[in-house]
Amino acid sequence: MFKRCIFEITKERRSAYERIKHEPTNEPVLILTEFELPFKLYMDEACRQGLGEGLNQIQIVNGEPREGVICYISRKLKDSEARYGAIQTECLCLVCALEKIHYYLEGAVFEVYTDCTPLKSLLHMKTKNRHML
Repeated sequence: MFKRCIFEITKERRSAYERIKHEPTNEPVLILTEFELPFKLYMDEACRQGLGEGLNQIQIVNGEPREGVICYISRKLKDSEARYGAIQTECLCLVCALEKIHYYLEGAVFEVYTDCTPLKSLLHMKTKNRHML
């Protein structure tokens, strides 16, 4: 946070905080995989220190669609990786996730969610960046 930034704790923020605090400690934390359903891969790099990914799936529970976590993946960045640019780090995040959970995703339909919109442009580049691919 910035030194001069005033952070106001509203009812909405308090409610969100309590929900975030409550969710990971209640059943079910992780769900069983249904391979015929599509997957969602959420990924992000954390402040030049580490990579984090979550593999989720929307399943029908008690007649209602519910998104649940199948697994979490994370690792610390190496010293050399910490000097990568933002797009390179996000690309590394995707590669690491695919290496770790390929057995879930091979032959499956899945979507990747990231906060790095320039990462999408890598798929449409005319001149491929050898360092990124």
